Amino acid sequence: MLKKKWLLKPEPNNQTVSQLEQELGIHKGICQLLAQRGLDSFDKAKHFFRPTKHQIHNPMLMKNMDEAVQRIKNAIKGNEKILIYGDYDVDGTTAVAMVYSFFKEYHQNISYYIPDRHNEGYGISFKSIDYAKENNIQLIIALDCGIKAINEVIYAKSKGIDYIICDHHLPGETIPNGIVLNPKQKECPYPFKELSGAGVGFKLLQAFCKQNNINTQKANKHLDLLAISIGADMVPLIEENRVLAQHGIEKLNKEPTIGVKAILNNAKINHSINMRDVGFAIGPRINAAGRVSHASKAVELLTTTSEESAKKVSEEVSLNNIDRRLLDKQTTKEALSILLSDNSHQNKKSTVVYNETWHKGVLGIVCNRIQEYYYRPTIVLTKSGEEYTGSARSVKGFNIYNAIHSSSEILETFGGHKYAAGLTVKPQNLKEFTNRFEQIVEKTILEEHLIPTIEIDIVLPLNEIKKGFFNLLNQFEPFGVGNEQPIFKCIYVQAVKGTLRVVGNDHLKMEIMEINNPKVRIPAIAFNQIQNFDYISKGNSFDICYSLEINEWKGNQTLQANVKDIQKSK
Repeated sequence: MLKKKWLLKPEPNNQTVSQLEQELGIHKGICQLLAQRGLDSFDKAKHFFRPTKHQIHNPMLMKNMDEAVQRIKNAIKGNEKILIYGDYDVDGTTAVAMVYSFFKEYHQNISYYIPDRHNEGYGISFKSIDYAKENNIQLIIALDCGIKAINEVIYAKSKGIDYIICDHHLPGETIPNGIVLNPKQKECPYPFKELSGAGVGFKLLQAFCKQNNINTQKANKHLDLLAISIGADMVPLIEENRVLAQHGIEKLNKEPTIGVKAILNNAKINHSINMRDVGFAIGPRINAAGRVSHASKAVELLTTTSEESAKKVSEEVSLNNIDRRLLDKQTTKEALSILLSDNSHQNKKSTVVYNETWHKGVLGIVCNRIQEYYYRPTIVLTKSGEEYTGSARSVKGFNIYNAIHSSSEILETFGGHKYAAGLTVKPQNLKEFTNRFEQIVEKTILEEHLIPTIEIDIVLPLNEIKKGFFNLLNQFEPFGVGNEQPIFKCIYVQAVKGTLRVVGNDHLKMEIMEINNPKVRIPAIAFNQIQNFDYISKGNSFDICYSLEINEWKGNQTLQANVKDIQKSK
């Protein structure tokens, strides 16, 4: 395991912290966390802790929104056939489920389509357009994809099919000849640019309500699906996304859709749901359908109105998830074996690994695991038809999208974000692409980007961890990109004698105490820290960086430290 660098964030302005303490009357540590996030006044803290739907932007600010709503109104009035189309990942399937369920209430001549990951690939496919033509579809609403589908939209136009494209990926120089909703497109005045694909779809629902005097609750009842898309797609959990996510989490806890409720039951989640549950339990199950089966199963689950059907499909999806776990474990093992046997790889700044037999559906997960192991910009590919296709993941601070874009002329397709992307390349260009990718990474990446770093918010001794402190800390939820869960540091810690044990294969469970304050003890879990067992078991002191969480076991809830890393005390 790579040694991690601990980086303590700069201390916020003392005057600001003191002012917040005085105005809010809360723990200094909480005020420090607020100030670090730029929440340096009572009003800013209030809006952060108590976001309201009034902080959600007017959907009509989005470029082309008027035109999009009018086109849908015309389609409904003319009884045209409408197809809701979306990507096969969580963002895409939740978006399709949301938009399809909403418009189904106003128009019966509507259906949905999710492309096959293996036969059609990412984005708008020519096969889907042919399907639409065969079924007399006149309007397609594409979600979480389409911003680069220039030729596909031209082809659809030739067949008499119109497109409304709701996407959040970076546009190219040319925009498809349809009605495009994307806050990142040029001259779009919409003030928040980081919506998920489902987020753009949700703005369309809001606009439709607004323009047709429909109660906005009709759109808001799908906020649980939107929260799942935000958490799973890892868009920044700031500003409007934070507000939408928070209200979506509330709905997940109070009144989830029937399909989501079935997922929660299947996953045996009976505690208060947060974004961690979205990332580790809900999202993977929805994703699994598209990874090892067909993502239309996920949409079926998320749109059903029958509890019996939801139970049946959620069990199928859960079985898909078990298969997915086995596949990604085996593929990761094979990929690491290839890389470890390649001496030349050890000195590279990037990782590109491929195998013709790997399952396309798990490449993104495997790419994440390989990136975590070597901590380099990473691409994992497999053979799909006559081409190689795969996923890319970056390290903090390095824009992998730009690195891939620099070789765009030898790629068939590519797209994505700063830290995650996808691409397709012909076999004859694979070697050249691999070499060019390594060259551009080597030339542009900083050495500091190649060291895994844990950013620590504040130093927090164990004796300051009280119930009131944790309750306030909980109000920073939902956590995610841009609003990360606070990480704390504590030095000169010991394991309470007789409490250290190994759980699972390589995790440590113990009670910890500070040497200078042994009466204060707190349970701790340290995932993947087996290498520290001998050192800790001898009674040595160590420093930890950690987060705080509730551990639920057999109905009992206990506050525990989730230890992110361990270092020997100096």
